[in-house]
Amino acid sequence: MKEQIYFGTYTKKTSQGIYHAFLDTDTAQVSTPQVAITVENPTYLTITDQTLLTVAKEGPLGGIAAYELADDSYVLTDDALVAGPNPCYVAFDKKRSLVYTANYHKGQIDVYRLNNDKTLTLCDSVVQTGYGPRKEQEGSHVHYTDLTLDGRLVVVDLGNDTVSTYDISAEGKLAPVSILKTKAGLGPRHLVFAPDKKTAYLVGELSSTVSVLDYDLTTGAFHLLQTVSTIPDDWTEHNGAAAIRISNDGRFVYVSNRGHNSLAVFEVLDGELKLIQHLTTHGDFPRDFALDPTERFILVANQNTDNATLYTRDQETGLLACCQKDIPLPEGVCVYFK
Repeated sequence: MKEQIYFGTYTKKTSQGIYHAFLDTDTAQVSTPQVAITVENPTYLTITDQTLLTVAKEGPLGGIAAYELADDSYVLTDDALVAGPNPCYVAFDKKRSLVYTANYHKGQIDVYRLNNDKTLTLCDSVVQTGYGPRKEQEGSHVHYTDLTLDGRLVVVDLGNDTVSTYDISAEGKLAPVSILKTKAGLGPRHLVFAPDKKTAYLVGELSSTVSVLDYDLTTGAFHLLQTVSTIPDDWTEHNGAAAIRISNDGRFVYVSNRGHNSLAVFEVLDGELKLIQHLTTHGDFPRDFALDPTERFILVANQNTDNATLYTRDQETGLLACCQKDIPLPEGVCVYFK
């Protein structure tokens, strides 16, 4: 079976935009990624039905763009670009036909409607404030805007050490519900939800940690239960935790480490995380990674060394083993299985 993969990238050096490849699950090999869409700095993307939504940049303008996928072609249907830096995250709400973006540099959440003709209409913008103790936390840095499993919007802010929850109206307007203030300097980046809908795992970029959170389905509030390190105790050089993923059965959580250049594998035991494996990403500065639809593989992108690495995954133990390295991928940032 061949699975489609899309890669978002930076375009600061040689990358030309969004790349496309295939994973052959029979041979456990990824094809050489090829340019699919020429666009500036498409650092994060998502796909809904036959529409690809991506972060985009055009000179001094930043925002998002929508492309229709049809017969191996990619047709730009609309973009929403404004003066200033582009967002770092994009998510789609199929039930409401809404798109949510996180703008790290502006500390801003934007909500767009994806119309029937695949055009984009801005519905709401919210600017967060605050700061933290680290030099990277001089102001709000919204890094993640996505749905809780009961339909609220959760916003993770690396700059002010918060995880906020918003209600969303049918018109795409946001109303604040609750704010969790993490430990100062944690630098929260992304989170994932367990299948029970009320347990979430939060990765702290600046602290190289992952935290277990309890999500109250009634109030929309998060509560901290546990925090563990994503790097070995004897690691003293710089590290920034990046992406976090969870297996569909909720038994295993995975985190990428930029600096230690590793994947950390955690098993969920009695509601707590236990580290069971560290393994190299065979490259420098691993950003995003993803489990394939079968969950038999994990694919990680190494930004600084322009390569990707494929691992087989034991679905019973959660452990990984490298099966292909040095997959050529320029400035890889995002990994998305269609």
